[in-house]
Amino acid sequence: MITTKKKMTALAALCAAFFAPLASAQSAAGNGYIDSASFEFGTNPQQRMYRIAVQSDWDKRWFAGNGRHLSGYWEGNLALWRLNSYENVRGQNKNLMAIGFTPVFRYQNDNKLGLYGEIGIGVNLFSTLYKNEDKELSTAFQFGDHIGIGYTTQKWDFGLKYQHYSNASIKSPNAGANWFIAKAAYRF
Repeated sequence: MITTKKKMTALAALCAAFFAPLASAQSAAGNGYIDSASFEFGTNPQQRMYRIAVQSDWDKRWFAGNGRHLSGYWEGNLALWRLNSYENVRGQNKNLMAIGFTPVFRYQNDNKLGLYGEIGIGVNLFSTLYKNEDKELSTAFQFGDHIGIGYTTQKWDFGLKYQHYSNASIKSPNAGANWFIAKAAYRF
């Protein structure tokens, strides 16, 4: 059973893991490697997800016209999944860690402010196999694809996205895991 003390320790570790890269990311931002850092929260009926990420914008523009264009960014992330029915035992909690890398295409204003839409497909490596409420992913390697919308200001990027994890039927079972995710990113 997870105690409140353990939950607070995990939350403190997650916050430290988020803010430490921000400090070093700000110095790397001056070098042009990192353009933003984000925190994301995802949920579905079987679990919760907390994710930190850094993004590096592309210097490319495609399909430019009417003040909008297609561009994108690279994203590296680290996620914590909190399962609530591990191995189909209700109340048996399990934490999984995942590290991922995703190229993301974004259709946005030329000044990169205001509304945008995005889509991405990336790769992820899990710390252990996912088995939760009759759903199982049989490999630690998973693809992660998402579609999202959002709004960007000079310093902040707020978004909502739907994300799907799957191994693309490399090995069975492959039930997949789906999330609704809220994102807040600070732009350097």
